Parts: sequence; C-alpha cells; structure tokens
Amino acid sequence: MTNLRIPGPTPCPDFVLKEMSRQMINHRGPEFAQILNDVTGNLKKIFRTKNDVITLTASGTGGLEAAVVNMLSPGDKVLVISIGVFGDRFASIARTYGAEVIPLNFEWGKAADVKEIRKVLDNNPAVKAVLVTHNETSTGVTNDLEAISKVVKEFDKLLLIDAVSSMSSINLPVDDWNCDVVVSGSQKGWMVPPGLTMLSVSEKAWQANTQAKMPRFYFDIAKAKSNLEKGQTPWTPAISVVFAMDKALKIMIEEGLENIFARHIRIANMTRQGVKALGLSLFADEKYASNTVTSVSAPEALDVKKLLKLLREEHDIVLGGGQLHLSGKIFRIGHLGFVSEEDIKEVLNKLRIVLPQAGFEVTK
Repeated sequence: MTNLRIPGPTPCPDFVLKEMSRQMINHRGPEFAQILNDVTGNLKKIFRTKNDVITLTASGTGGLEAAVVNMLSPGDKVLVISIGVFGDRFASIARTYGAEVIPLNFEWGKAADVKEIRKVLDNNPAVKAVLVTHNETSTGVTNDLEAISKVVKEFDKLLLIDAVSSMSSINLPVDDWNCDVVVSGSQKGWMVPPGLTMLSVSEKAWQANTQAKMPRFYFDIAKAKSNLEKGQTPWTPAISVVFAMDKALKIMIEEGLENIFARHIRIANMTRQGVKALGLSLFADEKYASNTVTSVSAPEALDVKKLLKLLREEHDIVLGGGQLHLSGKIFRIGHLGFVSEEDIKEVLNKLRIVLPQAGFEVTK
C-alpha cells in the first residue's frame, strides 16, 4: 500500500473505508438522524466544547468561507494573521466578500508574534474579527493559539480559527481558549476521506451571525443549525462520508484524546530527529514545529523534484513539496491521523537511499 505522507488527504483505516460501502439511506429519515446526532455529540467531545458544532458537506476551504460569510458584513475590518499559504487564503476569502482586510504577515517558517498582534489591535479599534490559522501545513508551523486568543479577547474581538489540520491531532480546547468559530476538515487528522467540514460556533459568534450581511446560501449555518435540531442537514449531505466519520469518531474516543495528542507528539519528534540524523535541517522554527507535518529545508545540491519522483515511483512513498516560493526549497512529511512509527521509519529509511540519488550525501 502507498505510504501517503502528505498533510492531507491522509490515509484511512480499512474499517473506516468499509463504512463507506454501506447502501444509501434516507437523509431525511430517522436512521440518518441518529447517525448525525451521534456524530455531532462526538465532535463536541473532540472539540471540547459545549457550543454548537455544525457539519457541512465541503472541503476545509468551504468551512473557512462559511466562517467568514456567516460572521461578517461587507466593509467590516478584520485582522488576518498569516504565516503561510493557508493564512493568505483565509485573507483572500474575507477580501472576496468585501471585508477590509488588515494583513499581519510573518516570515514563513516562523510563528506569529503575539506582541505584534497586540500592537495592531491597539492601533485599530474598529477591527471586528481576527482570523488565524492554528497549524500552517505549508510551512510546518503551529501558532501559539492560546496566547493569541488571550490577546484577541483582551480587545473583545471575534476569533475565527482555521484548525483544518490541527483539530483532533494537536491540543486545541475550544471553550478553554475562548474560540468563537473553529473550522476543521475530515481529510486531515480525522482519518476520513475528504467531504466534510466541521465548525464549532460560540454564543458570541451566533450574536455576530444575526448582524452579518455577507451573502450566503449553501453555507448558511443558521439554516444548518435549525435543520440539525430535526436530525437533518439543509442540503443533501455526503452520506457515505458521514458513515465514515461516525466510525472514526468512535475509534478516536476509544483511543482517548490525550493518547492521540501524545502519539502525534511522539511521531513528530521521531520525524524531526530522523531528518536531522540524515544531515538535513528543519525549515520551521523548531520551537513551533508542527506535530502533524514536518517541513525540511532542501540543501542547494538537492533536487527536490527528483527526490519526490524517486520516492513515489521506486518506493511507493508520497511526500509533499514546497508551495509557491518554497517550491524546490523544502519538502514536507505529513504525520497526522492514521499514522504509526513504522510508517515514518519506512520514510526515513528510504530517504537515506534516495537522497544521494537526488544530489545530497546523507550523514554516515
């Protein structure tokens, strides 16, 4: 089987995929209502929230769009904190719908500086919301969301979070950290194929929703909430993916959140140490290095395109390359969701073989 080691979509256990082979059922009937209610209840346990959790049929980007259009109005000032591709995407969504975006960009490979966030908020009292990516897979960096949230709440701003690649894999207690809207996606640490995006929505966020004027139809979470009370979704859901999510959530709760976090920490440390043992350097500031994806700097002699091709074609291992201006300058190893130490050992062992073929002599 292909060792798929990208930050998403991630491999899925056979027992999760098997659920997707079930026959279709009536998405307006009692059987689906029970499954949807079970999924919602278990999502709340993973999100660690008493807030509403809404499940939509979409990718994680659809969830980010839903967060923006349901909370804001054209002309609203929003501070968007970006440390990579997906922070920039969050800003683009807000800008597309008419928000006045105040960008706060940090060097790729570094985490956001809380002092700079406080400075911008202090100088821009009209800011309505702060948008931030918790875990930036394009650079392999995890922001200190707890510290960011404390500053945002000092100024009583709405906090919208892209947790697409962190929720369920990296510690993010929604209620304890006062997060208003938190978005995740099924294809990441949930061990489920693409197709679902999940949003937790606080009371403060619902209050903002009543005033929001950005256009929305398919992504109207107020419609989704009213339908959820009947055990339904406003539009036809990805029924097979909901089956898979129901199964995956039960397995995750059985494993236990603390054990899941510890497993990701352990495997991430193993990956980082293994990369350095090969003589390579990490791209991300190690203090903030992600536990779901490791970014590796490519030495000048290393042909990253050739490296990835050799791994894929000769060893059935798929790693991620760099995005935008990092193309050819880094490669990325995903280790979230359905991942074990053996998966990473295989990657490291094959890297030792392939790196010299792509121009880099590994440490003996």
